[in-house]
Amino acid sequence: MKETATLWWDDELAGIRYIDQTLLPTKYAIVRCTSVDRLITAIKRLEIRGAPALGVAGGYGVALAANLCTEVSLNAFTRKVQKESGRIRESRPTAVNLSWGVDRVLARMLAVTDAASAQKAALAEATAIAAEDTRCCHAIGDYGAALLPDPCTVLTHCNAGALACSTWGTALGVVRSAVAAGKHVKVIACETRPLLQGARLTAWELARDGIDVTVITDSTAAHIMRTGKIDAVIVGADRITGDAVFNKIGTYMHAVCARHHGIPFYVAAPLSTFDATRTEREVTIEERGRDELAVMGNRTLIPDGVPVKNYAFDATPMNLISAIITDTGVVRPPLDISALLSENNAHSS
Repeated sequence: MKETATLWWDDELAGIRYIDQTLLPTKYAIVRCTSVDRLITAIKRLEIRGAPALGVAGGYGVALAANLCTEVSLNAFTRKVQKESGRIRESRPTAVNLSWGVDRVLARMLAVTDAASAQKAALAEATAIAAEDTRCCHAIGDYGAALLPDPCTVLTHCNAGALACSTWGTALGVVRSAVAAGKHVKVIACETRPLLQGARLTAWELARDGIDVTVITDSTAAHIMRTGKIDAVIVGADRITGDAVFNKIGTYMHAVCARHHGIPFYVAAPLSTFDATRTEREVTIEERGRDELAVMGNRTLIPDGVPVKNYAFDATPMNLISAIITDTGVVRPPLDISALLSENNAHSS
């Protein structure tokens, strides 16, 4: 299977290039991003989306801010880049990878003693994050593939594939690795209302790779589980606290249904998605605009004046999770996230 990069740094452009995910599946377009404002717009509009991809984008965003900064004094340079980095960090509140990528590159940049070195350090660290993301996705894929029977049918929600990362994917990385290992895997992709990331993006990725995929409405999932046609559910994650997994709205519903029907419910995510500092109650669930629900093309779907609730994410309690597939192995609840991250840091040092 061909690996396609989702976003990357272009030295000639001195900026970021990325696939505009809002145009898929009908149009494949690469955007040239040379300003922090344009990057923030891309993140808010979901041109760039998916937790690991946001981590990479956050890192490259700091590198871009550093590259654009003309301040010669290190103190003035640092203040300017920190201000721009704060704007990037705040562009989407729920996905922890975005702030993780921003903060990691900032920390590396602040460890040097002059502005020119800070620019180089920021880009080097952002590039390292992108490379690590690819390695993590392949590791997640290999660990997860071992959990799947052969043959099997996997249900997934939203898009946790190459488009949500730098390459390969998390949940879809498990599918890709299983197929690469010779297993016969079929995928049922929930459409994922209201922006249809499953129908538009997951189906596009898998069809391109020649992997058997069928799209269903979100409300069909429980029916198919009840008929015994689903062997496992695999989703990604935007943030994992000690008590819950935050992912695209609708994930909790699938987890409840999977538990009722005795189907394993797996979450595939790198350790960068784990948040040891917060509990579920302390995480802000992003709410998006009314028009995402009320308007489709030129057609109005909801009467004027009728309010909507358009949550982008929900939280799935840990007691509904069968296992979390990480880049260092498979872990099962209950989780001590601080211990897990400390153990990983000890092995890495």
